[in-house]
Amino acid sequence: MSPTRSPSVVFGLGNPGRQYAETRHNVGFLVLDELARRLGASGRRRDHGAEIAEARLDDRRLMLVWPQTYMNHSGRAVSSVLRFYKLAPSDALVIYDDMDLAFGRVRLRRGGSSGGHNGVESIIGSLGTKDFPRLRVGIGRPPHGDAISYVLGRWRPEEREALGQVIADAAEAAEAALRHGIERAMNEFNSRARPGS
Repeated sequence: MSPTRSPSVVFGLGNPGRQYAETRHNVGFLVLDELARRLGASGRRRDHGAEIAEARLDDRRLMLVWPQTYMNHSGRAVSSVLRFYKLAPSDALVIYDDMDLAFGRVRLRRGGSSGGHNGVESIIGSLGTKDFPRLRVGIGRPPHGDAISYVLGRWRPEEREALGQVIADAAEAAEAALRHGIERAMNEFNSRARPGS
């Protein structure tokens, strides 16, 4: 991906259904919801195993995509959208939760491994490449217990109190990547300290 090239489609990862709405694993959906609000996205529709909305940023047309295939099969919707619209993996920005980052940290990457994240692993498998931009939103690791219960668990009260700012920070980072390209956004956001840290 060229340093000056900007993504044109954003995927927020999560699980559909009310029972998952307030879980850590759905922070990708929450950030995309906020980005959609900021960009005035409209016309949300069902297609390609996903919900899709369109938005404009400056003079560019963007797509915002919430896969509805459940997290572990996110690659089905991502690959279907990219194939249909003849987009390259480098045209995408994928937003998801990351246990390897402390709660509230936001990090952009050009590509790389899944880090054990099943949704990202599904995308890598479906696309046949690790080279697509990501926005990782830190949820921290469980103090004890297994990872599945943790990511599918609800936010602690202190996390819930800070969550609005975390989502705003992540949406701002995503918008910067869309506007200026992944490299510039990485330089701006990856060195930022989390508020209160």
